[in-house]
Amino acid sequence: MIAFVSGPVAALAPTTAVIEVGGVGMALQCTPQTLAGLRVGQEARLATSLVVREDSLTLYGFADEDERQVFELLQTASGVGPRLAQAMLATHSPDALRLAVSTGDEKALTAVSGIGKKGAQKLLLELKDRLGEPVGAHIGHQGIGTPVTSGWRDQLQAALIGLGYASREAEEAVTAVAPQAEAAVAEGAAPPVPQLLRAALQTLNRAR
Repeated sequence: MIAFVSGPVAALAPTTAVIEVGGVGMALQCTPQTLAGLRVGQEARLATSLVVREDSLTLYGFADEDERQVFELLQTASGVGPRLAQAMLATHSPDALRLAVSTGDEKALTAVSGIGKKGAQKLLLELKDRLGEPVGAHIGHQGIGTPVTSGWRDQLQAALIGLGYASREAEEAVTAVAPQAEAAVAEGAAPPVPQLLRAALQTLNRAR
């Protein structure tokens, strides 16, 4: 198992980061939050999880070991593959997911793209004794998904800057997709950061 990779960031894309390890570029699938903390040319150390399929080997990268552990625990639930587990972490922090499961917050799980009402109910039952209690001292003072919901602008802008766009371009793109995020919040869901990032990139591509 590849537990982590460490080295300079060679390239960044909307869903992947390439880390140079011993002269080899290793592509890692990452959430927008993880990508937002990376910069091309700077050293990075990402915890990893290797997913083996008959026709592929996919390496997923995480900001820390806790995120990687939750990613793997989520997949112990039936119907949860690596893509859905990553989508859950793109919407909620590890502690927010623990809190959602421990309190039976169905609404928090349905905020994740790909999870419906029945799926959320099933996940709450299956994951109840697997994720454990929230470990952050601050989690009791926040609502489910608060870090992602309140900070989606900063995450999105940081991700765009990390992809090489100027601060002004990133700010304008974030403003352009703000109505989508506000619509999600109005419906009681967390802003879908991965989808917002794709929409922002489309806006920037049209402007060039």
